[in-house]
Amino acid sequence: MKEACLYEKLEDRKVRCRLCSHRCLIKEGSRGICGVRENMDGTLKTLVYRKIVAAHCDPIEKKPLFHFLPGSSSFSIATVGCNFRCRFCQNSDISQMPLDQNTIMGDDMSPERIVGLARENGALSISYTYTEPTVYFETALDTARSAVSQGIKNVFVSNGYMTRECLEEIYPDLHGANVDLKAFSDAFYRDQCGARLKPVLETIEAMKEMGVWLEVTTLLIPGLNDSPEELRELALFLAEIDPGIPWHISRFHPTYRLTGTHSTPAETIRRARDLGYECGLKYVYTGNLPGDQGENTFCHGCGEPLIDRIGFHVVRSRIKEGLCPHCGTAIPGIW
Repeated sequence: MKEACLYEKLEDRKVRCRLCSHRCLIKEGSRGICGVRENMDGTLKTLVYRKIVAAHCDPIEKKPLFHFLPGSSSFSIATVGCNFRCRFCQNSDISQMPLDQNTIMGDDMSPERIVGLARENGALSISYTYTEPTVYFETALDTARSAVSQGIKNVFVSNGYMTRECLEEIYPDLHGANVDLKAFSDAFYRDQCGARLKPVLETIEAMKEMGVWLEVTTLLIPGLNDSPEELRELALFLAEIDPGIPWHISRFHPTYRLTGTHSTPAETIRRARDLGYECGLKYVYTGNLPGDQGENTFCHGCGEPLIDRIGFHVVRSRIKEGLCPHCGTAIPGIW
């Protein structure tokens, strides 16, 4: 086990974790909300350092990141654990394992080995994904620093609940992120995720301020976060920060503890995409609708098609040095 980052020792051997916005006060012998950080005799320890439960080489589009080295591979890792309790979690078998099964699993894998595997697979980036990278921050931080020394970029796929201190600790070795903005309602975050909305909004703002390439995903769940009024507020929030932020609107399928809700109608996803454009966003994408036109990238200047996709795969890219070849408009992203 490794001593955790970002915490303070308090009286009576209590500790205050400062890694995520729960800022858990943890008594001796207890764990934080994430289930993978434990107070051992007044010292906060991470229980998942180097304990990799998933490691795969994925298309970067799977994160999803559409404006970050498109068509490249990203070596993707995770440990168990999460600081959210999303009732619709698609990776609940590993994210909720410490609580649902009272188990912490994973194979020992050093940061150097992770970077070596990324190089062997020809990956241009390492993605910390599948579960919440904040809760295995020590592994992510050490790996990210090693990756940068080898010319490999780093990506977080995150719920956005990390603290500003956490972001500053990994800066400038975090190059891209896809943040789940799950809704624009504090009640949704409280009831469906066990969290709050405001810290996620603050993270989105902080990442843009720090120069991390940012894309945002919203999973539309019928009757819970798909009203036009709420989606308009969400889209306007993003557009006010930067209209060039790509917004991915994904289709929900019943899973985990939300199996009584039907899948999102495709038309709901497409209407939300139209609404995003109406609110001033330049790049809005549909997700979990393979073959849909909303998977493709079009120039915001002239409307010409720039990248054709099917699912997570790039079929054709026409972008040249970050520019539209038709009108010369600069396309936001890392190319």
